[in-house]
Amino acid sequence: MTSGEFLSLSVELTLGMVIISVALAFFRLFRGPSLPDRVVALDMMTVAIVAFCGAAAVLYEQVAFLDVGLVLALVGFLATAALARYAERRRLRKEEEKEQP
Repeated sequence: MTSGEFLSLSVELTLGMVIISVALAFFRLFRGPSLPDRVVALDMMTVAIVAFCGAAAVLYEQVAFLDVGLVLALVGFLATAALARYAERRRLRKEEEKEQP
């Protein structure tokens, strides 16, 4: 087996494992049970899709996939931060409602 064949096989296996991880994260996103679980699942899906873009860039020898992965990582970070802030405010609002008679 040559190094090119080994690299191709490794990247194809990587793409398959990333697809499986996205499917599992989607299941957790759909199933829940709580908002923090869904936020973590969404963040995991973002990270897995960024990994998919990196592996696709190696497999197809296209640097454009790296740009897509970089933009997706930045958007995913902002989305996760916004959802975490929303979850925290929601928790504080519920605690305030419990304290009031």
